[in-house]
Amino acid sequence: MNPHTDSEKSMQPTDSSRREFIKNSARISALMAAAPLTDLSSLGLSEPKKAADAMMHGIQIGAVSFVDEGVDKVLDIVQKQGAINTLFLTVFTYGRGLAGRQLPGEPFPAHGSQVSDEKTFHGGNYSIPHPEYYKNTVLKNTRATEHGNFDILASVIPAAKKRGMKVFASVEDQWRADVPGVKECSEIDLMGRQANTLCLFNPNVRAFWTGLVTDISKSYDIDGVLFFNERNGPLLNALGASHFQTIDSTRTTCFCEHHQREAKKLGISYERAKEGYHKLDQFVKSSMKGERPSDGYYVEFNRLMLHYPEIVAWDKLFDMGKHQVLGEVYDAVKGVKKDLQVGFHVEHVNSFNPFFRASRSYEELAKKADFLKIVAYNNCGGERYANFIRNIQSTIFRDVPLEELMRFNNYLLNYGNEASIDELPTAGLSPDYVYRETQRAIAGVKGQCKILPGIDVGIPTKKTSRKGSPEDAYAATAAAYKGGADGVILSRKYSEMDLEDLAAAGRAIREATKG
Repeated sequence: MNPHTDSEKSMQPTDSSRREFIKNSARISALMAAAPLTDLSSLGLSEPKKAADAMMHGIQIGAVSFVDEGVDKVLDIVQKQGAINTLFLTVFTYGRGLAGRQLPGEPFPAHGSQVSDEKTFHGGNYSIPHPEYYKNTVLKNTRATEHGNFDILASVIPAAKKRGMKVFASVEDQWRADVPGVKECSEIDLMGRQANTLCLFNPNVRAFWTGLVTDISKSYDIDGVLFFNERNGPLLNALGASHFQTIDSTRTTCFCEHHQREAKKLGISYERAKEGYHKLDQFVKSSMKGERPSDGYYVEFNRLMLHYPEIVAWDKLFDMGKHQVLGEVYDAVKGVKKDLQVGFHVEHVNSFNPFFRASRSYEELAKKADFLKIVAYNNCGGERYANFIRNIQSTIFRDVPLEELMRFNNYLLNYGNEASIDELPTAGLSPDYVYRETQRAIAGVKGQCKILPGIDVGIPTKKTSRKGSPEDAYAATAAAYKGGADGVILSRKYSEMDLEDLAAAGRAIREATKG
């Protein structure tokens, strides 16, 4: 498997970037005019059952669950109730999406501690770092502190192996500002401020990720690594083209010395790119105030892109850095042992943002992965999709009514008959959405790697939005297997899952793999 892509070669120097952008615009226009693909689910088709012992029925679990409930108890629960044969243990993150107890303010499930860890949660490396692997980075002191000497891998692997369960180390690109060395690695935003994210071209960051996965792969008897990086490029960030963020186009990144160095190698003008992003910032601010350009919001946006092709080139530069990191992680793990499996988490925005989709080819990702975890969270997906539509409708598509914009986007994404924009948060996305996203990914990778859809099991939403149920967990899990998945990963973390939901997902797993 070739871990490298042609993304470096595809970057065009400034003198030809305008022609490249016009070509890309034509492709986007053709895509937007295309009719939706055939609704395979309406035909009642499903993939033939795969060998049960080759499938990965996984769940994401953080260290706190084993500390609170005990290793054997947790493994007994997930194996017996959830039909789990693969553990994705959160080894590195400073984020609460994969680590920690239930989010503050959310109801606790009927297992684990019922006391919030809001004041004690720290994050970091939940295994034991070995200094020799971090000689080439300033990011040396990342050991998680909230659980004392507890080592999630050393504590869980022996018990898991006795039960015949595979163990993967989950590593997430989430940081906190007070970690030693972070300030030296931070991205720089449009206004020259340090961001909370780390520059993917910074040599210290590159050395940390390869050192970390090498350390984990050499020091523990794991089956592989699952790498999380939910970072968007500067163009989508400036437009707020996601579901989480509030729109602040001045915060777009990165304009640091390392990005400037890489841009120069590729003939991309830093000055023109920065000037273009300042113009984009002005456009976004005016759009959000409702100050309509004479030719409309979308036309003005395209005019800006044509005048400053460096905007797109700078966005592609970010993607190039991200893919280089993925390739280096793959190489590092395989360099320890070729049989170790490497997977990448493909973020939720990939499933409802056509612009993001265009920058994330499943076929190319599959060249540097043994499996992809595609996020297909349908319950919280309704709320998130509605947020995304509202965000893009506040800028480049401000002339289009919300409901019409969502329906148009549904056609672009090959969505089925989903709820209206007003009902989406309470209705969620349907199990058919899980089915379609599974089939799209399988078709995209062309047999080069496995597809493991991430299944929403109790992911928190706003008080007025849909809450998951056992029926939802069952239907989403069943839809993934009907779509031909090589397994699933119950998400986001065991500490926020109700056991009734876990058992329902387990029932779907057993039904999908029996016989």
